[in-house]
Amino acid sequence: MTNHVLPDMTDLYILDALQDDIPLVPRPFEAIALRLGIPEQVLLDRLKRLQDEGIVRGISPFLESRHMGLSAATLIALHVPEDRVHEIAAIISSYPEVSHNFRRDHYYTLWFTISGKNEEAIQSVLAEILRRTGIPDTDVLNLPTVKKLKVDVRFSFLNTEDREGTLGSS
Repeated sequence: MTNHVLPDMTDLYILDALQDDIPLVPRPFEAIALRLGIPEQVLLDRLKRLQDEGIVRGISPFLESRHMGLSAATLIALHVPEDRVHEIAAIISSYPEVSHNFRRDHYYTLWFTISGKNEEAIQSVLAEILRRTGIPDTDVLNLPTVKKLKVDVRFSFLNTEDREGTLGSS
């Protein structure tokens, strides 16, 4: 049986800080720990525990695709025979233009995004995926991006007074 530990104030400060920009320095967690007023190893140990507890699933960057020359994107849904889901998902995931490849309990079983420099590049990747998998056009739902909306979602772990202070000031 696992002993679940509820996040304390230090954990809440860490979770709050991880929603800000992570510094692009050789030791970003050291910089975050310094900003919080705790040793880097304490931050790393607590992050490991928060991951083990399932509170933090991962830490990863959000890349702005348009700044990288990718100005077109689409969401694709495929109707895939149940016995081929893993095989076809592996083919789809082999393309660097593909992200967010996931399975749904739906007529359209596999959903993924394709990004490219233009619509023609996207259609070329999609056509190759369909050729390699043998999925017919009639089993494809193509939902191109019409307008990109970027929502910055942040969770409030601290009240206003705590947010204005540091760990050492509470």
